[in-house]
Formats: sequence, C-alpha cells, structure tokens
Amino acid sequence: MADDTTLDAYLDAWAAGDPTRAAVARTVTAMTAAGRTIAKIVARGALEGAMAAAVGDNAGGDTQKALDVRCHEITVEALRRAPVALVGSEEADEVQELDPTAPLAVATDPLDGSSNIETNVSIGTLFGVLPNIGDGTFLQPGSKQLAAGFIVYGPATALVLTVGDGVQIFVLDAERDAFLRSHADVRIAETTKEYAINASNHRHWDDAMTAYIGDCLAGETGPREKNFNMRWVGSLVADVFRILVRGGVYLYPGDARKGYEQGRLRLVYECNPIAMVCEQAGGAATDGRTRILDLIPEKLHVRAPLIAGSAEEVERIGRYYAEPARKGSSSPLFARRGLFLA
Repeated sequence: MADDTTLDAYLDAWAAGDPTRAAVARTVTAMTAAGRTIAKIVARGALEGAMAAAVGDNAGGDTQKALDVRCHEITVEALRRAPVALVGSEEADEVQELDPTAPLAVATDPLDGSSNIETNVSIGTLFGVLPNIGDGTFLQPGSKQLAAGFIVYGPATALVLTVGDGVQIFVLDAERDAFLRSHADVRIAETTKEYAINASNHRHWDDAMTAYIGDCLAGETGPREKNFNMRWVGSLVADVFRILVRGGVYLYPGDARKGYEQGRLRLVYECNPIAMVCEQAGGAATDGRTRILDLIPEKLHVRAPLIAGSAEEVERIGRYYAEPARKGSSSPLFARRGLFLA
C-alpha cells in the first residue's frame, strides 16, 4: 500500500540520468500537471457550468462535450512545456505539432468517459508516449510505447503509470499537491469471476462473444462451473482501474452495428495505453485474436476491439474466437464439460 514515494522521486530514480528516460519523465510530469488542473474542474461538478453541453463532433464521429474540448486544450498546453513534438488527441482531427525537434510524441484521450460527466461517476485521461519518428509516428504499433497510463478523476485522483518497468499507482495528495504511490508493482489476478461489458449490445455481438457471456451467465451449473459477476461503469479508466485492483476482464468487442464492426475504442490512444498497462501488470490485451500491442494502426483515429485484464480469462476468450460456436449451441465445443475446462 502507500509507501510515501512521490511520483517525482520515482521518475528521478527510474531516469537515472538517461536522456531518453529523462524526456519521458518530463512528459509524464506534464501529463500529471494537466491532470491536476482537470481534477479541480471535475471536482466542482455543476458549479463549473454545463460541462456536458454538446459542442460538436470529434474526429471519430462521437459527440464532443464542452469538457472534452477544455481538457484537450489543458493537456496540449501542458505538453508544450515537455519535450514533445507531436500530440495525437481524440479531440483533434489532425496531429498537432508542438516542437518538431523534440524526441517524443503523445497519444491521448484527454477525457475518457465523457458520457458520465454529469453523473458524478469516475472519468479520466489516457495517454501513451511514443518516440518521434516523423511521418508515421502515430502509426507505430503499441509495442513501441515508452510509457503509458491514465489518470482517474473519482473519489480520489489516481495515476496509473507504466514506464516499461511494472505498473505503479499514485494518488494525488491535495495537501501536499503531490502524487504519492499507493500501490507498487501492481499485478492483475490471473483468474477471475468478474467481467465488464455493456450487455445492452448483446443482440449485436458475434457468436464467439455471445457464447462466452452465455457460459459465464450459466454460473456454477454451466461449463465454467462457477458464478460470475458483471460490472460496467461506462468509463474505460474506471473499469480498468477496478481490474488492476481486484481482477477481472474488460470487453468491448466489435459488433454488428454500423460503424462498430471494429469496436468503439480507438487503438492508438485508448487500447494501446490500456494494453501496455495490463501487460506490465501481468495481464493481457487482445482484440480477440491478436495482441493489441502488435496491431499496426492505419490512421490516428482507427478503432479496435478490446479484451483486456486477467491473463487466463483473456486467453480463454481467444479460444472462443479460434473455435466458433456450433450452430444452435451457446458454447463452442462444450457439453457439460468441455475443451476449455482444464
């Protein structure tokens, strides 16, 4: 639990005079500076005005809220003080150039979970730090990320961070105005009895996802032989934070709705940061068939399905996709006991 290590001390020790690491550390610090500002705004809720007012559409076609735009502007301004050449944001159609000579680039969703702005539910900021390679910087696979993480604005403001050396969680101490480490070297539980999915989309799922959820719902009398709980916050950062702390699996598959064939989440600035965090915490992240961090983005705002969390469960779900369900059966290759029960 809390060990009083500050984020600054952690980053200083990790960087240890290495120029690239020092640049990454400065960039993470800039992201947390933006996070402090956003946290104060979010904490005021309706006192800040109509933060959820629609002001247009973003590059992905989603409704853009007033707070989305505000968080984007705060984040970009903070990154101007870091060694960042390029920013790829959900809230901007095109990549923004800051300092073309700088060594790094940041992919970010400045405000994840904006549909929850008015409901006093946790929302957050996602980010991934990439090497600046010029043209094509944001078309690199997620495996090229140098750091990734997210900030959750909830009852506490928490930073989940990986710099490729495990996952650390820091909580903002308002009295000291500093992020203090609350969880060191986080590990996701390998097995779970909990999943997160928007079940209202059930009728649109493919056979593999329908079969998997059906088997979970069958409980201890079904092929899984245990009871499952379902949790769904509707903020990616909140659902994944819960999984980091107590295990579980997050599911946002592609489905039959127009425009959702490849899921709803964006690969570069949502799936990739989450995938790096999950893998660094001993978990896994795939699109059902392929490791998320191996996917090659075709463009900044491309979408991808996401299945992330407890490693054993992610692997099991992959087998549902590898072995499609028989027609008329809810489960692939199952009777009372089946192939997937070791």
